[in-house]
Amino acid sequence: MPRTTDGDGTPVPRRLLAAATRLFAERGYDRTSVQEIVEAAGVTKGALYHYFGSKDDLLHEVYARVLRVQQERLDAFADADAPVEERLRGAAADVVVTTIDNLDDAAIFFRSMHHLSPEKNKQVRAERRRYHERFRALIEEGQEAGVFSKATPADLVVDYHFGSVHHLSTWYSPEGPMTPTEVADHLADLLLRALRP
Repeated sequence: MPRTTDGDGTPVPRRLLAAATRLFAERGYDRTSVQEIVEAAGVTKGALYHYFGSKDDLLHEVYARVLRVQQERLDAFADADAPVEERLRGAAADVVVTTIDNLDDAAIFFRSMHHLSPEKNKQVRAERRRYHERFRALIEEGQEAGVFSKATPADLVVDYHFGSVHHLSTWYSPEGPMTPTEVADHLADLLLRALRP
């Protein structure tokens, strides 16, 4: 049975994910071998296959862990007892900050998604669709209440905002002039301005 932690108590799955994320970001998914991942994580191939089954499973988990956090946070914003524009603005800013906080994961995923098996690809698309639908529901709620304009269909508004989010990994730098929160505030404000009646 593979060890669940290393000497300092770090769970083996977390070590494998950290190593895979670093190597995928540096070399690319297709140029990183399973052997390189297990060596970097300081574990055996048996440990990797015990927890993930394949390199494909690791790639899926790199993205899925970020999406899980974002979904939980979106659900909290959506369910909050606050005006819809406040909830939407919070959710719109949060997805920017959490994406920047996990920029390597986002970059790896959008560069390498085509390497996923058809089954995993379908699963990821379903997970992303669930997130987008919850976000869209906030826009539709505001449109029905007359708080947001109905001039642009909610689906297009969602695509507009997430196009910006998905593009972050191509230009954002921690050494740049803006903090994650400043970028998030600008993009959330743009979204809200586009929805004004």
